[in-house]
Amino acid sequence: MWRPLFICVLVFIIPLSSKADLQNSLAGHSSAYLAMHGQDPVAWQQWNVDTVARAKRENKLLFVSSGYFSCHWCHVMQRESYQNKAIAALLNKYFIPVKVDREIHAALDSRLIEFVEKTQGYSGWPLNVFVSPEGYPLVGMVYVPPENFKQLLEKLQEQWQAQSAELKKLARQASDELARVNMAKRPNLSKVLAREFEQSFLHQNYTLADEMQGGFGQQNKFPSVPQLMVLLDIYQRHPKPRLKNFLELTLNQMASLGLRDHLGGGFFRYAVDPGWMIPHFEKMLYDNALLAELYLDAGKVFNNKLYKSIGFETLDFMLRDMATDKGGLAASLSAVDDKGIEGGYYLWEHAELKKILTGDELAVANLVWQLEGPPDIEHGHHLVQAGNADLIAKLLKKNQALVLSLLENARVKMHKARAKRHVPKDSKRIAAWNALALSALVKGIKAGEKKKYFQAAKELRNDLMQQHWDGKSLARIVGKQGRLGKASLEDYAYLARGLLDWAKLTNSKDDWHAVEIIIKQTWQRFYTTSGWLLAEDMLLKYGEGQSTLADGPMPSASAVLINTSSQFLKHKNDNKLRTRIELALSSGHEDIKREPFWFASHIEQMLSSQ
Repeated sequence: MWRPLFICVLVFIIPLSSKADLQNSLAGHSSAYLAMHGQDPVAWQQWNVDTVARAKRENKLLFVSSGYFSCHWCHVMQRESYQNKAIAALLNKYFIPVKVDREIHAALDSRLIEFVEKTQGYSGWPLNVFVSPEGYPLVGMVYVPPENFKQLLEKLQEQWQAQSAELKKLARQASDELARVNMAKRPNLSKVLAREFEQSFLHQNYTLADEMQGGFGQQNKFPSVPQLMVLLDIYQRHPKPRLKNFLELTLNQMASLGLRDHLGGGFFRYAVDPGWMIPHFEKMLYDNALLAELYLDAGKVFNNKLYKSIGFETLDFMLRDMATDKGGLAASLSAVDDKGIEGGYYLWEHAELKKILTGDELAVANLVWQLEGPPDIEHGHHLVQAGNADLIAKLLKKNQALVLSLLENARVKMHKARAKRHVPKDSKRIAAWNALALSALVKGIKAGEKKKYFQAAKELRNDLMQQHWDGKSLARIVGKQGRLGKASLEDYAYLARGLLDWAKLTNSKDDWHAVEIIIKQTWQRFYTTSGWLLAEDMLLKYGEGQSTLADGPMPSASAVLINTSSQFLKHKNDNKLRTRIELALSSGHEDIKREPFWFASHIEQMLSSQ
């Protein structure tokens, strides 16, 4: 239920615009997500200087709605609300409606996500925030049913007409309060402080950890790769049984249950239940790149061949199913299939399985993937690997080798049959996510598969430096219509890391030079005396600078840049860069102390700097 941040009523009537009526500007957009809203009756505008200027001229709230192509609930809210003529009329008359592809404007989306989390206690997509004409968020929410959404629009426009001046003031005050920055004036690092943060992180980790089912929390389950990577590093330094048990439990649950695609490889974005059984079916490039690295690292730390094979399988999935015809890797595969069914591409009915599998293959598949009985999902069974070959062999009174052979036959046949279905692909190439994929491929090469991944990594590196980088600046996205959107801090930081990983592999002078250029550009563009900037000229005034950046689904961009820069100093000394690193690591300690779990990557950098 929507909870308004400010509820007051004064008397102040805003004039309706005398300008020409707004028109939907998204038809034919190169972003698949924006283009799908091109026929909505809502007069969607794009997030830019002209749109914000119009809001100021007309003294209207900006309604900023952020989502992405593979998001199921984004499609639902479009169908229920944005294609509703009555709701569209309210948005068009009283607000400046702005549709944002979060994958284009990642920094804007990140700040709005943080605002909604701090004011509502939760966040997600579709993300909907009302922003003052001056650029300060006023109130935000996620999915809202159409009846509630219509009531919200009516109530909010009444409040705005009655007291826009007061609401503007409150929005600015709230933004100042929620996004305070405390930058260090001089280096303030110590081994004692770093160890204290490490212990605080471990304590909060065990508070949030689900030691029965793996992962964190008791509701939805996300991979939380940044935290798991740091825990893996801590385990290597301080091998404790409790930490080992939690890591192996989490890795096993993610690999064997519903989060992973057991036919085609790769992982879904998250599970909607605490037991990892039912996923939200979109597949994102960044998740799979990070999880490939995690499993390859875990395979090495725990000497576990299964983890290593899952890492390779995930890389193979990325190169096969997320490839584009223009080079680079696609952003995502949709949760919704071409028939409008969430997860439909991945689900199975008994009648179909009986047609494509032999009796023995079906018997093994039923036991291994829990396909017997009524499905947990409306449109069919989702594969969850619940049994081991030895147990199933005993149940079927067959030898283990035969069971494994039957299972592999079933997997191949089902994968071949599934390939005839269609799942929409968002083929735009995002710099940050492709850079993560580059790092993952280098990890695969170092794990023993140079012949398999070297050429793919080389082509990906070249695509990033030839298509995204023009010698002066980085484009966040390259799509069918060329370069799109200015790159953000995460694009530059992850690219610097990917290039460093590649340069350490090739030891090429040109590759090291590219690393140096991107590192220097990143610090120059995004690190100021007022803190880290997520993007240049973002227009949103909330959180213009941050003392340190938290981990999200991807590791903190500031921590990644600090780590990359520190490694680069081993190749080439740079005292100015060293000082910047020390100052950056000395800032934001109050935030880290308050919520260490969400600053795991920064804590790891503080530890490694000692």
